[in-house]
Amino acid sequence: MTEEQSVPTLLFVDDEPGILSALRRLFRPHGYRIFIAESGAAGLEILARESVDLVISDMRMPEMDGAAFLKEVRNRWPQVMRILLTGYADITSTVAAINQGEIYRYISKPWDDNEIITIVREATERQRLESENQRLSALTQAQNDELKRLNASLEQKVADRTAELRQALSFVEQAHGELKKSFLTSVQVFAGVIELRGGPVGSQMSGHGRRVAEQARSVAQRLGLPDAEVQNVMLAGLLHDIGKLGLPDELLAKPYNMLTAEQRNLVMKHPVVGQNILMGIDKFKEAAVLVRHHHECFDGSGYPDRLAGIAIPQGSRILCVVNDYDALLIGTLAQRPLKPAEALNFLIDNRGKRYDPTAVDAFVKLLAETKKTGASEVPLRTMHLKPGMVLSRDLEHRDGYMLLAKGSALTAEIIAQLLRMESTEQHALTLYIRQEEK
Repeated sequence: MTEEQSVPTLLFVDDEPGILSALRRLFRPHGYRIFIAESGAAGLEILARESVDLVISDMRMPEMDGAAFLKEVRNRWPQVMRILLTGYADITSTVAAINQGEIYRYISKPWDDNEIITIVREATERQRLESENQRLSALTQAQNDELKRLNASLEQKVADRTAELRQALSFVEQAHGELKKSFLTSVQVFAGVIELRGGPVGSQMSGHGRRVAEQARSVAQRLGLPDAEVQNVMLAGLLHDIGKLGLPDELLAKPYNMLTAEQRNLVMKHPVVGQNILMGIDKFKEAAVLVRHHHECFDGSGYPDRLAGIAIPQGSRILCVVNDYDALLIGTLAQRPLKPAEALNFLIDNRGKRYDPTAVDAFVKLLAETKKTGASEVPLRTMHLKPGMVLSRDLEHRDGYMLLAKGSALTAEIIAQLLRMESTEQHALTLYIRQEEK
């Protein structure tokens, strides 16, 4: 592989030269090969003659908008990663780009420099892993075919090829594990972006999706759901509020029971919008169904379809219990935040009415056991951190977005980044580190 081929190549497409110049200045110091185009047609011409790893396209462009352009890129060059630049006002077009262009991510304008650099780095790394996964899979298949052709008398040769095959398979499994981790990290980051739409209550909403996902997954496991369904419950928990991205800020700033009837009708549409956004992506099809029904009530009084009892998917019944509990604690469901005991009493009082009794019982037991066996932790300043330490709580920026998720293992690189952040922002960080019981 030549040096030019090993460097990721980016293509920026926007009808505003100023935006293209800004993107080129931002990414040039990071060693990427960069092409620019002022229209979708010009971008397609570059793709036809150059090997490009990732495309960043604006949504609003004359003649061919971002959704149409990225759809054409997907059809002709499916291996190219696709990212859309858009604004909150373009939610309908953004949904079209997600469904038709199967974009990797979309980024709201104006973008945050550090965020867009991180997203591009993760996208190119993910593409590299997928390419390596395909290469290793092809290698495995080729070696398997060769094994079939070996003469039975050549026992030593068979043993040698078997050893090579096992090594190749281990590489495939490692690449798959890294790809899965990258995918889940991307989903967690996107869940954090959703919570930034919380307006004045944004700080209270911080971590809501991760808490719902984590607790709902634990309940699903307790109820014996298959691993695939448990995974879908977790994904739906992280992304259950994605349909709220198109709602006005003033609706997100009020508890649900303080909204007018007209405002409630708008909010009640978000589960369907969420399903529509997610269902075009294969990995999210089952989770999208759970998102649609996570506000259905056991007695049939919920929305959007007024399903009742076991007609509601079990994963949605679990999410309804866990989501409402967290919403009661942070004050987005009732007029004031409730204490844990008050929120728990609300669930129990509505057992068999609003909530599935089985889900409530499992959740109550989970909370009781979690309280009884609370994990030991110690707060540390950044200068005292060491590689290998594990976070016992989410690390959040003072502006409300997540920096590191609970359970993340610290590395030397992460610690160095945190130290640089402290120095730049002149703001000390405190991390809570898990203490192993002796």
